[in-house]
Amino acid sequence: MNALNLLIGLMPMIGWGLFPILTGKFGGKPVNQILGTTYGTLLFAIVVALVRQTPMLSGKAFLFTFLSGVFWSAGQILVFYAFAEMGVSRTMPVSTGFQLVGASLWSVIVLGEWATGNAKLIGFSAIILIIFGVWLTTYSEKKLPKEDGGMNAVKGVLLVACAEIGYLGYSAFPQAVSVSGFSAFLPQALGMAVVATVFAIATKGNRAEKPFKTKSSYTNIISGLFFAFAALTYLISARPSVNGLATGFILSQMNVVIATLGGIYILHEKKTKKEMGFILAGLVLVVIAGSVTTLL
Repeated sequence: MNALNLLIGLMPMIGWGLFPILTGKFGGKPVNQILGTTYGTLLFAIVVALVRQTPMLSGKAFLFTFLSGVFWSAGQILVFYAFAEMGVSRTMPVSTGFQLVGASLWSVIVLGEWATGNAKLIGFSAIILIIFGVWLTTYSEKKLPKEDGGMNAVKGVLLVACAEIGYLGYSAFPQAVSVSGFSAFLPQALGMAVVATVFAIATKGNRAEKPFKTKSSYTNIISGLFFAFAALTYLISARPSVNGLATGFILSQMNVVIATLGGIYILHEKKTKKEMGFILAGLVLVVIAGSVTTLL
């Protein structure tokens, strides 16, 4: 892997690492967070398309990239609910673990990446190490009361597990067609925004919910800009000519380091000294294992 490809591969880490921290700071309910995020992403995608004069995709290419965005929004809505149950610092490592297993198996089994025996051995060893590191970050010295951060771990993990279907579709659909990351970006953002809008309209039926008139729906557009930056660089990184889906995805998931520490130090999610030790050890393992995949 050359230095440029590595740099591209690490760009999503920054955007996706800051994204959940920003949504936590701006607040709002999941419907507000998904609206702001997807509308911010759509604005970013429109600007990129205009600047680059990227022609709009059609046919199968448009459908598959559009569906990629649809699946992401569906999954992300569930993750926003998981944030409310477990907090960012616990949700992100769990989400990372589920995503790494799903995307890596898809890329190796379906797309034929990590073709040699040695590459498979190293790659899957790295995944196991990452999963173990993620498990360390979820360690809890004592059960926190419901009112102290909403730490309903069982419900949160189930939400994240269901969200994995959406995230897998998000990564897999663009790989089924031969399009550049820049070309796929706008249809993908459209799919995200459509699902968010439908969800907001459905939620609007509850009189207590006014997603289109709530401030956090629009402040979260800033969160969406950070997500969009990560999404675009990930689409580029995941192409076979750059890093490929398996390596590109694992590199992007180093965002767990930024998101986890940000949840603790910026969003003030409480951790004991022992829990911090487990978290830091887990994050070190994640970084080491992610670095190993760059050698494949």
